Amino acid sequence: MSESPETVGTDLPVRDVVGVGFGPANLALAIAIEEHNAECPPRERISAQFFEKQDRFGWHPGMLLDGATMQIAFPKDLVTFRNPRSAFTFFNYLFDQGRLVDFVNHQTFFPTRHEFHDYLQWAARRVDADVRYGTAVETVRGIRGDDGVIDRFEVRAADGSTVIARNVVVGAGLRERIPEWANPSARCFHNHQFLFRLGEMPAPVHQRFVVLGAGQSAAEIVQYLHGNYPEAEVHSVFSRYGYSPADDSPYANRIFDPEAVDDLHGAPEGERLRLLDVHRSTNYSVVDIELINELYATEYQERVRGRRRLFMRRASEIIAVDETSDGIEVAVRSGVDGLTDTLACDALILATGFTPAPLEPLLGELAPKTHPPREVGRDYRLAVSPDVTAGIYLQGGTEKTHGITSSLLSNVAVRAGEIVTSVVTRRGRNGTLASVNAQDTYATSEAR
Repeated sequence: MSESPETVGTDLPVRDVVGVGFGPANLALAIAIEEHNAECPPRERISAQFFEKQDRFGWHPGMLLDGATMQIAFPKDLVTFRNPRSAFTFFNYLFDQGRLVDFVNHQTFFPTRHEFHDYLQWAARRVDADVRYGTAVETVRGIRGDDGVIDRFEVRAADGSTVIARNVVVGAGLRERIPEWANPSARCFHNHQFLFRLGEMPAPVHQRFVVLGAGQSAAEIVQYLHGNYPEAEVHSVFSRYGYSPADDSPYANRIFDPEAVDDLHGAPEGERLRLLDVHRSTNYSVVDIELINELYATEYQERVRGRRRLFMRRASEIIAVDETSDGIEVAVRSGVDGLTDTLACDALILATGFTPAPLEPLLGELAPKTHPPREVGRDYRLAVSPDVTAGIYLQGGTEKTHGITSSLLSNVAVRAGEIVTSVVTRRGRNGTLASVNAQDTYATSEAR
């Protein structure tokens, strides 16, 4: 249940939590807050409000490719690892949609991306949360009390509205990583908006596409273009000699466990960074082995039949692009023989990854001096100056301090519970909210 906000002398509403963004991370937080409020006395409830710049809930809709499956098992949903009895589990979603038996008969831990997106939308509709869609947050400014301490924030939205927050939870997501030489356009675009840009693109003239990148998204787009444009060539350009398989073996997968956050955050910085580098093959610039095998089989059969449409430009880089009146020319240089081919294409898709959104435009003088921040508490609370008692929590951008799950779905359920726990216990020290009970489903062993 949603708790009503207090007001201050300016008649502005005061929220215990204001969430910036309403993607899966802050959706999981909203659910954790609802479940906390349902189990505690009224005086201990948390009031919350979320701002989302999109007009409705969506999770990478530009990459909802037909047949693409999740890379994480469905129990790593919004709640299960925190509270498997929750009404917001993926299993309960299946039951509610009348597909539980059919899904079990499917015998897979990995639903399609379409189905998991539908689950997230289902949860966003069901959660009792105050979400202002179509409204971006522009600034977060500290408010000093009579004692000179910043114990609240003024959160100002793009439409001019303002709310006061005791805690701000930043779930602003990731920013597309664009190469310096690239000028985004109708023919040169990041894969994040792939389906939308493809739909807006002029009709193909050259029947040729170039995809830059060596990760899962790049390989999925290569497969999609090859299957949906049967007359077109698809050139996959990457700096590696070939696609590398993702390491999803059981022991390596422990890097995504909730307990791994404890280990990594508590480890010396040098060891933490070493472990993150060692286990990059679990997530970065890698492809599911099944997809690698499918693409290889496709390429091989084209060699057998004599009509080539799929080309792997290994150990190569793009050194120049030039948009023309009817397409885009892409110069691809091979690092092996030094030769350069210039390809007249209909589009260049940049599957070049993401980087955490910078905090300075949002937080101003409250932002850390380094990007990404190097001082973040185990409870995901950003370390700021000692005169700031209000909390800034980060849902993302904490890989260097908390591990690879920072920007992934794997840990959203547990992290949401830990943030709620931190908010409750910190308020308890000031006598405003009660302390956490060990039986509360939003609490974790770390907070107890």
